[in-house]
Amino acid sequence: MRIIAGNSNRPLAEAVSAALKVPLTQASLRRFADMEVFVEILENVRGEDVFVIQSTSYPANDNLMELLVTVDALRRGSARRITAVMPYYGYARQDRKTGPRTPISAKLVANLITRAGADRVLTLDLHAGQIQGFFDIPVDNLYAAPVLGNDIAERYGNDLVIVSPDVGGVVRARVLAKRLDVDLAIIDKRRERAGVSEVMNIIGDVGGRQCVLVDDIVDSAGTLCNAATALMERGARSVSAYVTHGVLSGGAVSRVTASPLQELVTTDSIQETEAVRVSGTVRHLTIAPLIAEAIDRIWKEKSVSSLFD
Repeated sequence: MRIIAGNSNRPLAEAVSAALKVPLTQASLRRFADMEVFVEILENVRGEDVFVIQSTSYPANDNLMELLVTVDALRRGSARRITAVMPYYGYARQDRKTGPRTPISAKLVANLITRAGADRVLTLDLHAGQIQGFFDIPVDNLYAAPVLGNDIAERYGNDLVIVSPDVGGVVRARVLAKRLDVDLAIIDKRRERAGVSEVMNIIGDVGGRQCVLVDDIVDSAGTLCNAATALMERGARSVSAYVTHGVLSGGAVSRVTASPLQELVTTDSIQETEAVRVSGTVRHLTIAPLIAEAIDRIWKEKSVSSLFD
């Protein structure tokens, strides 16, 4: 087994490496003066099973290109099998045509990764399950629910309600609510344009109860903050949020801090920014053990789906 770390989230790659007790393969990933990506694998990988850990988070285009060039370098170095480990799959929200003459960029990225030479993909909480079908190679989509669920169970009592911030996230929230054996509530929202949403109605009893919003991606945090405000107005005792991928672009962190949210908990699928690091409202849970176990099972040709049975 060989593990190569991209520049997008090196702390996570190092944690996975430590969990597997496999040192990171030496590689040089750098930029030329005009910012072209250059990758050189500094160890022999011929006939090896190689895992490239690289989230395609901000800057998404740079990190995606770095992943593609690394995969190409490994293919030309005669690696036996190359697995693109993408804790965060960028462009996943562009998974369908939203209007005339618009792209399906999630499919384009899938094509690029496949043509670069990846033999399989390992990712976490895809925005839409059908993205797995965009690939012509095997895709293992892990779930953060066990990691999030264990933390919620340790911190909240019996008066807990899991809340889906929109209708599209109901399945995800229902799975977590069933795992914790608690009630489910749903927020009906209307999105007039990208990044702007309005709460229309709340389905479920939240009065006097601890509410935990559950989602896969938090970007501008507008949806979560609006949802938290609506839940408090409906009589909720407290509101927190658990989200797999903390994109948190622009003024998202300050928006969360100023909102009724007690705390926002994300995984380390995306490396935290300085704003997140100094914030007292945003907390991280590590997914390194989960990623490490999945990599180990792929390497040993064992079942990955049984991790969630």
